[in-house]
Amino acid sequence: MTAKPSSLMQTYARSDLAFERGEGAYLFTGDGRRFLDFASGIAVTALGHSHPHLVKALTDQAQKLWHTSNLYQVPGQVKLADRLTAATFADQVFFANSGVEAIECGLKLIRKYQDDFGDPKRYRVIGFEGAFHGRTLSTLAAAGNEKYLKGYAPVVDGFDHCAFNNLNEVRAKVGPETAAILIEPVQGEGGMRAADVEFLQGLRKVCDEFGLLLMFDEVQSGVGRTGKFLAHEWAGVTPDIAAIAKGIGGGFPLGACLATNKVAAAYGPGAHGTTFGGNPLAMAVGNAVLDVILDGNLLEHVNKVSAHLDGRIDDLLGRFPKAFESKRGKGLMRGIKCTAGIVNTDLVESLRGVGLLTVGAGDNTIRLLPPLIVTHAEIDSAIDMLAAVAAQAKAA
Repeated sequence: MTAKPSSLMQTYARSDLAFERGEGAYLFTGDGRRFLDFASGIAVTALGHSHPHLVKALTDQAQKLWHTSNLYQVPGQVKLADRLTAATFADQVFFANSGVEAIECGLKLIRKYQDDFGDPKRYRVIGFEGAFHGRTLSTLAAAGNEKYLKGYAPVVDGFDHCAFNNLNEVRAKVGPETAAILIEPVQGEGGMRAADVEFLQGLRKVCDEFGLLLMFDEVQSGVGRTGKFLAHEWAGVTPDIAAIAKGIGGGFPLGACLATNKVAAAYGPGAHGTTFGGNPLAMAVGNAVLDVILDGNLLEHVNKVSAHLDGRIDDLLGRFPKAFESKRGKGLMRGIKCTAGIVNTDLVESLRGVGLLTVGAGDNTIRLLPPLIVTHAEIDSAIDMLAAVAAQAKAA
């Protein structure tokens, strides 16, 4: 008898693994197998699995109120927005359900700001090769990656692209219709490449010189992942807009668009909206995440374990030069670029076989995205598994 085909759309090349529960940095299958999770749901479960403070916040709220819509006041939104603005450059916040919604909010805000207060002819946004900003038509165009654009023509107009870390190209690309620059301080999908500090500082100067807005995509790099609350803080640069998601919900769907008063003034009632965004459940979890990240010593911990991870990766590169080429990224958003002939996705699969979950990325890179609560011992265990797989890897 022929098996019934899945009712799910076939948009994912899923592994055969199915997890029943999680605890801290580990996931467990129904048959009891344990996996060290250095994928974190693609940088989402920032505080690990089943964190007791998050579980309590969600279950307590679930027993009171789930949803009212934004037709009414949501006190949790005010609390979370106040805490986010106190911790960042921003003055105002819009809550959404995902990273791509937060990016879309920012892209719309760029056009609205230029139309209201800048130059209405300005609508184009400069992005960068290797970027990834989400899966909507506009964010696919913003990234400009042919791999993801194929089949979705015509491409949404309004985006130009430059080489990453090349300020001369950016200056040359600015024209009379340019409205803003959009960049990930650390590229995730594109290969875990960190923008040079001088490059980010140069982008701010270009924006100031030409009257452009600077927007950071911090969906993957934000909320403590690099050892600062937002990754761009390492460069001492202040953007006009930033998008966060992933870690801010700790596993619950939550995104946010942050902006200065100057720019947010372009949004009045009816200019943008969402039905589910900022609902009481999401706000309870978001505030619980900040309880741990901002009110404790977690960022200090991230910097300490990041230094340990860096040292262990450097050792790994020295031991296995035929498998691994270089280290990328920052903090607990690290990538290891594989050498020519070694396929990163093959290594990701092999690592699953020895109990380590990782994520592939562009430019033949493996992403290491452990939870921010990861320990030195768990890092050592992950490196041991990487070493075991590297020792067996055969070049194609």
